Amino acid sequence: MTPEQLADAIHAALTAAAADGVAMQVPDRGRVRVERPRSREHGDWSTNVALQLAKGAGMPPRQLAQQLAERLGAVPGVARVDVAGPGFLNITLDAASAGELARSVVEQGERYGTNDTLAGHVVNLEFVSANPTGPLHIGHTRWAALGDALNRLLTASGADVTAEHYINDAGSQMDKFGASIVATARGTAVPEGGYSGPWIDDLARQMLAERPDLLELPEAQASALARTRGYELQLAQIQQTLEDFNVHFDVWFSEKWLHDTGKVEEAVARLREQGHVFDQDGAVWLRTTEFGDDKDRVLIRANGEPTYFAADCAYYLSKKDRGFPQKVYMLGADHHGYVGRLKAIAACAGDDPEANIEVLIGQLINISGERMGKRRGNAVFLSDLLEWIGTDPVRYSLARFPADTPLDLDGEELRKRSNDNPVYYVQYAHARTCNVARLAGEDGVLREDGFDPSLLQHETEATLLATLGDFPRVVSQAAQLREPHRVARYLEELASDFHKWYDECRVRPLSADEEITDLHRSRLWLNDATRQVLANGLTLLGVSAPERM
Repeated sequence: MTPEQLADAIHAALTAAAADGVAMQVPDRGRVRVERPRSREHGDWSTNVALQLAKGAGMPPRQLAQQLAERLGAVPGVARVDVAGPGFLNITLDAASAGELARSVVEQGERYGTNDTLAGHVVNLEFVSANPTGPLHIGHTRWAALGDALNRLLTASGADVTAEHYINDAGSQMDKFGASIVATARGTAVPEGGYSGPWIDDLARQMLAERPDLLELPEAQASALARTRGYELQLAQIQQTLEDFNVHFDVWFSEKWLHDTGKVEEAVARLREQGHVFDQDGAVWLRTTEFGDDKDRVLIRANGEPTYFAADCAYYLSKKDRGFPQKVYMLGADHHGYVGRLKAIAACAGDDPEANIEVLIGQLINISGERMGKRRGNAVFLSDLLEWIGTDPVRYSLARFPADTPLDLDGEELRKRSNDNPVYYVQYAHARTCNVARLAGEDGVLREDGFDPSLLQHETEATLLATLGDFPRVVSQAAQLREPHRVARYLEELASDFHKWYDECRVRPLSADEEITDLHRSRLWLNDATRQVLANGLTLLGVSAPERM
């Protein structure tokens, strides 16, 4: 019996009780849920549904719980139902019912853990959104890992998600970028506020290789050429680094396109029609203070130039026009001031800032270690981290902490192949399940030859099965709360439960003379179910599930 099937049984018991005269409003099936008790002594699953409904039913919670317990106790597969505390229902399944979950997991395969909690939600998820004037650095790394993991979680929970990267390819920084490449190629000083670094040196060399006449061209022409070609080269490098980091975007949206197509002016006009734009001191303003912003914002400067904020408004309206009711912005630690203004844009556009826009802020990270101590300069590039530590350790380590927690990670520790390294610990558990299955097959232990879930009676098997059953809830909750770290912590618990089971229960016969029985085969089903859930969870975090280590 899966947790979903048990929740179905509880809902059926509620419906039957209401039909028999209990004066309560039966909730929708989706609101009836079970959770794992903190202690295994309290059963396999627990529900507080009696506490939730007792007031409406006009009776003490324990009295309602007792009525439900009697009905649930008669459900096939339920061994015992206890009423605990103020009215909790603690449910223990019989071994056969609990063990049946192993077959369900294996048969569902990659689909196990997916759910429809967010079905019908259409989401635009924007993250990273780096300036294309240099390589991705450590400041982009956290949201790259968490944003992609959240994309996977939302999708697994039924949402229709578009992952989007906003390219900041307009404005004075792009002009300075082009001028910096030309200055470096010519051996002159970069302009004030320009860019310098090894990537600018590389771009200058490549530009000279492609256009040897760059040195002879007039300054303005050379800078324009370097801006265009340098942007193409740098954007391609950013895209490749993200692919190497196992991060994928559906849309790469250009800020410059908003300006070139008149979308910024159009946005100002639309917001004026909404009644929130006013003119003052020769500039055009948006009255965002009406919606909680700390000050009104300039859209068009007195010199006629649009502000970055005007482009932000046009970008928001573009998302709305493209059919995204939910817009999730994932911003860096230095963007706290953007929360109020972005929500004000939503309100000025006629949307509900509490429903149509969500702004997540990630805290800073620091990765120390011998390699970092030897690096030159101040930049810490994502490509360097991947070369030094590897994609899996970086992604997993960033995923296992809440986004609002500042991190100080030790790069040398992340590279260690030991059980003290969480990513290694989880990946090794997966590799071990694969090894168990390989060796069992060589011994003639095959799943298709038999399965008797009632044989899975060992204490470690009950614990492992309960943890496997909790995976769909963890995925759903992580998606709803925007907290991928819940999946990482769950995987560590699952790996621990598996290793304990492995130490206590054998899948393979001890010797060639030992008869292969359904116990061996049933444990192989449990082993393979664990392998599947470990793989599914790692995939949600964008981390590989190696078969050998």
